[in-house]
Amino acid sequence: MTEADKKILERINGYANDVMGEIDPQKVPVSEQLEKLRPVMEQIAGEQGISLEDMFIRYMDLQSEASCITQQKLTDSLQDLNQGEGMPILFR
Repeated sequence: MTEADKKILERINGYANDVMGEIDPQKVPVSEQLEKLRPVMEQIAGEQGISLEDMFIRYMDLQSEASCITQQKLTDSLQDLNQGEGMPILFR
């Protein structure tokens, strides 16, 4: 992920924190979540000279990539805990 990608993701996620507050993403359909993010995505799409649809796709790709990175960091940190004695910590 490039620095520009990180900035876009931080910008959208910051906006999301402001407009979505404490919603449960597991209970609110993705379409509703994306609709709430529409204003910031339209703004970024305009700045980037891309369509709104392309911005939505880019955002979803960046979120997926960030999620994979976070997941790998968690897996790696739990692996360190399994080095000692006792029951291993299982993680899927």
